[in-house]
Amino acid sequence: MIEHAFDRVGGMGVLLQESLLDAWDEPVLGPLGDGSVRRTRLTRGAWVDLRRGWLAGSGVVFARLAAQPGPEKGSEKGPEKGPVPWRAEKRQMYDRVVAVPRLLCFYGEDAALPDQALTAARAALNAHYGPELGEPFRTAGLCLYRDGRDSVAWHGDTIGRGAREDTMVAILSLGTPRALLLRPREGGQRPLRFEVGHGDLLVMGGSCQRTWEHAVPKTSQPVGPRISVQFRPRGVR
Repeated sequence: MIEHAFDRVGGMGVLLQESLLDAWDEPVLGPLGDGSVRRTRLTRGAWVDLRRGWLAGSGVVFARLAAQPGPEKGSEKGPEKGPVPWRAEKRQMYDRVVAVPRLLCFYGEDAALPDQALTAARAALNAHYGPELGEPFRTAGLCLYRDGRDSVAWHGDTIGRGAREDTMVAILSLGTPRALLLRPREGGQRPLRFEVGHGDLLVMGGSCQRTWEHAVPKTSQPVGPRISVQFRPRGVR
């Protein structure tokens, strides 16, 4: 493993242990149409695809995205830093306001993505999944899980069209692998577990967002940071 220490993001240090298998100088996307994508059929028309190590050299991209934001290149205010304006959010939870246990950034349809590797990844996803999806991926949501205390609770992406239509959400994982769990909404089955990180691609499709739920649970184990990049079509959140 190779350790990288990055600028402080959100008031805490971010330390990544990069796999030696992922220690490339520049990121390179692998193919999707060569049989390397493994599809698991779920219940009620849902499915999940997994492509291990799709983005080789993903540690380089992680380093660029996780760096603390700073002045634009060429600014007199100081040297260029990270391109992502990570933010901490708070949400109402019953009778109190709580901190969201991860850092967030969202890029809408007309927004340029913060790294060329993400732009290339979206183009490759559109080329491979576009015929099946029937439309392109247009937005990108980024989540930074700083350590095992950061998480996301059980949910489906059902704000908008995902609540009533089949769709896809493609997740590119950068950094330390974390468990992503899937379970049917009606219960009766043990959750499926996928350890994703270091450039892995996981795509949830069909009815998955409205008939299944997914989560990234907290862990007491010492784990490094992970960035999740979620590509979605128009009107799905």
